[in-house]
Amino acid sequence: MSQSLSQILVHLVFSTKNREAWIEDEIRDELHAYIGGIVANQNGALLKAGSVADHIHLMISHPRTCAPADLVREIKTGSSKWVKAKGGKLANFQWQGGYGIFSVSPAHRVALGSYIENQADHHRVMTFQEEYRRLLSKYAMPFDERYVWD
Repeated sequence: MSQSLSQILVHLVFSTKNREAWIEDEIRDELHAYIGGIVANQNGALLKAGSVADHIHLMISHPRTCAPADLVREIKTGSSKWVKAKGGKLANFQWQGGYGIFSVSPAHRVALGSYIENQADHHRVMTFQEEYRRLLSKYAMPFDERYVWD
């Protein structure tokens, strides 16, 4: 085969450090756009972004030439620097150390997009910790509660 093709769709989730409420309405759309630029610079595409004050969900068409850990590092490092540069109270912004990245069937793209869009609705009835535990279960990801949160 002379052409290399891939379709790698991922759901990436991570929180602010200690789940502090850093992601305010004033920066939310800009933050999502900035992350979209980071993903594009790695030859991927940000298909959907949704966040509430303490965490973010991203649906990404993952580039075939970039390891998942490298893409996540670029997203978190670059966006953290961008938020800190806003100054004021945001100068101390941090993401948590860890993350969850899950492969998603293209058949579930629309449902995932809807889920990400409706983050504010989800978090009227559940915390990030509850949601994340559900995601880990849904994606059949074993975990040790002692090491999930920071």
